[in-house]
Amino acid sequence: MKIKVTMKDPDTMHDAVRESVERDVKAMDLPEDEKEMLIEARTEKEQAKMAKWFEYGEYLSVEFDTETMTATVFDA
Repeated sequence: MKIKVTMKDPDTMHDAVRESVERDVKAMDLPEDEKEMLIEARTEKEQAKMAKWFEYGEYLSVEFDTETMTATVFDA
């Protein structure tokens, strides 16, 4: 069976990017104020890279095929 899903949540991408950046930065032994500045800067940088795949930042269409156990991402 093929199931096509469009996910819409304006915060999903930002939250996922920020969480990944936070993990990396918190592993560094930096003062708290420097960590927050670095987290903000890196989050913006990584979100800009993600813009290649997220035209509007909040939509993602995926088709799941439960027979072949694959997932295919579609353009919005």
